[in-house]
Amino acid sequence: MRVALPHDLGREEVRRRLNDRSHEIVDYIPGGMADVEMDWVEEDRMALHITAMNQTVTGHIDVYEEQVVFEVQLPGMLSFVEPAIEKAIRNNGQKMLAAPK
Repeated sequence: MRVALPHDLGREEVRRRLNDRSHEIVDYIPGGMADVEMDWVEEDRMALHITAMNQTVTGHIDVYEEQVVFEVQLPGMLSFVEPAIEKAIRNNGQKMLAAPK
């Protein structure tokens, strides 16, 4: 699954905001019992490894000059919830990129 979010922040600012707010990802996963691991594997790519409800989801976030792209590989058992996950990524991804209050 691939979800692109446009922005006008520039790469450096997006990386800073993702760093500052990446801990919030666990709050966006239903049930609150998720183990989320994130790490910058390249300057503009953050790897994701999420385990929840006995399922593992892997993916990455790529930062481009005018968009951020979330790519997630869903296990077969979760493919039926892809529309809900895409909606959550769109809504919560925008929150993560928003200016801090």
